[in-house]
Amino acid sequence: MSKLSKLALVLSAITVSAAANAGIVSNWVAADGTPWRAASGECWRSGFWTPATAAPGCDGAIAPVAPKVEVKKAAPVPAPVPEPTPVVEYEPSTPTFDVAPAPAPAPKAAVAPVAAPAKITYAADAFFAFDKSVVQPAGKAKLDDLVKRMQSMDIEVVVAVGHTDSTGPSSYNQRLSVRRAEAVKAYMVSKGVDADRIFTEGKGEDSPVADNSSRSGRAKNRRVEVEVVGTAK
Repeated sequence: MSKLSKLALVLSAITVSAAANAGIVSNWVAADGTPWRAASGECWRSGFWTPATAAPGCDGAIAPVAPKVEVKKAAPVPAPVPEPTPVVEYEPSTPTFDVAPAPAPAPKAAVAPVAAPAKITYAADAFFAFDKSVVQPAGKAKLDDLVKRMQSMDIEVVVAVGHTDSTGPSSYNQRLSVRRAEAVKAYMVSKGVDADRIFTEGKGEDSPVADNSSRSGRAKNRRVEVEVVGTAK
């Protein structure tokens, strides 16, 4: 037997022994466990070769079965529970009634304006002669016009005030102014004006409206003022 044949038998025995002992390799392998390969790259098989005992990486080796990994299914996500529909308590509506609108308030009665003229000033020289207290015709005409205008009024009060200039003693002028105011009242009463509504006053020379040092000023101060207070009818 040649040396090569002996070496082959030895290696075969070693391989068979290893396969018998390990039960996993049936290819020719080197001492370090590396399979012998032909020039074509195929592994050398022993006479005991089977796919189950093939060396790792050689043809026919059965790949190790990967352990089965059990994949646990995720627990199903519970469906969201719908929120309960709020219960609305029934509220009875307040009954409505057709209410007739309140009648408009009656318009307030308009206050009648004070009739004009409220106050009239007459020149005493046109009413009286010098140093007299008797009403002259020109003065009567003016008072007649005033009384006529007063007929459209509800008279409350009439005030007649006499005035003089500063000529002569002041005491005399005071008495003269009173007599002339009284003469105006007497004439108006004769024309139908209520005497109880006419008041008189004399102020003499105490209330001048102009300068008594001139003739024109003294003429303005000789006057009779008649003030009528009332409302238009």
